[in-house]
Amino acid sequence: MQQTHKFITYGSVTSPRGFTASGIAAGLKYSGKPDMGLIFSEVPAKVSGAFTTCVFAAAPVQVCKQRVLENESARAVIINSGNANACTGNPGLDAAHEMCSYTAEKLGIRAEDVLVSSTGRIGVQLPMDTIKSGIDKAVAARSSEGGNDLAQAIMTTDTVPKSAAVEVELSNGKVTIGAAVKGSGMIDPYMQVPHATMLCYITTDAGLEKKQLDDMLYSGINQSFNRITIDGDMSTNDTTIIMANGVSGVQVQDKDAAVFSAALQALMQQLAREMVIDGEGATKFVEVNISNAATEADARCLAEAIGNSLLCKTAWFGNDPNWGRLVAALGYSGVKFDPDLVDVCYDDMPVVSKGGDAGTPEEELAEVLKKSDFKVNVNMNAGSAGYWIWTCDISYEYVKINAEYHT
Repeated sequence: MQQTHKFITYGSVTSPRGFTASGIAAGLKYSGKPDMGLIFSEVPAKVSGAFTTCVFAAAPVQVCKQRVLENESARAVIINSGNANACTGNPGLDAAHEMCSYTAEKLGIRAEDVLVSSTGRIGVQLPMDTIKSGIDKAVAARSSEGGNDLAQAIMTTDTVPKSAAVEVELSNGKVTIGAAVKGSGMIDPYMQVPHATMLCYITTDAGLEKKQLDDMLYSGINQSFNRITIDGDMSTNDTTIIMANGVSGVQVQDKDAAVFSAALQALMQQLAREMVIDGEGATKFVEVNISNAATEADARCLAEAIGNSLLCKTAWFGNDPNWGRLVAALGYSGVKFDPDLVDVCYDDMPVVSKGGDAGTPEEELAEVLKKSDFKVNVNMNAGSAGYWIWTCDISYEYVKINAEYHT
């Protein structure tokens, strides 16, 4: 398929027409940094969402999940960082609903048209006076240039804000897709439609039906956010929301669906990659690629065993080509296979051949691991199925960040 999209320099959630956003400091973070954000659509926007499968789903996740199931459209998303509003019981649910209703009151829209997200420390009740004051500021500050402010306001341990946008050429005109994402730790999402934290907000001025949004979001997530792991820990608050307001006047027709979906996937993959690169304390971006497994389920299980292995991840940090850790992860993955058939390469350099040492000098393998971006390619020689994930190393800094973390 010919590429029909291009990335926009400094793109954000306000790159699509008809959206405004803001990011302000409400006082939830001890640091005084921005900690509340708002996304607003001038007109009702078709909405879809995907959420954590963690049983301890946070209050805002529970509220959003219900609203996305029950409603075809939404107008706004109110977001706070510095407090996850997770494991907070009925008071937390009341607070999430109050965030929606108070935001709606200030915007002059219905409460059910507002979605809500939170990220930060788990188990702490929201200070609603501070939250309401922040909502006042966020509503007043929203603008068509506010997308990058929003991206800053939703950060926790992220070191950089993450925003992007693409312009897409369809058969009947151009549309734009914008997005903001946060997350650098507690990252191993498995989100379903509709069903430190990963939060993503996607906006588009294209016209789509809700079923189209559901299908495209699920497809995009399974090729992006559900393929990344930083530390193997799924959050209570993982959320992805997409809003399509149709302000461009361009409807995504059936013949354009593949083009639009490809652009959406490219945008999501770009932000997923940025999340892994900005992983807490990360120094290496690693693609784990399993090929020729018996089934895709096997391939995924094998890839995730390597990607979540602390021994593999610390070896990568130390530039240590210790492939014994890697084959051990394959071995305990739960997948049944013949170990005497397995081949492994770091990039294109042989590491394991037929289950044993490939004979490449260790110093040559170490040179591959010194790179900031490399691949672990595993050929199971057991079938034709494959699966890839993106992950990173674990450094001293990761331990420091998470040992000392408080909002």
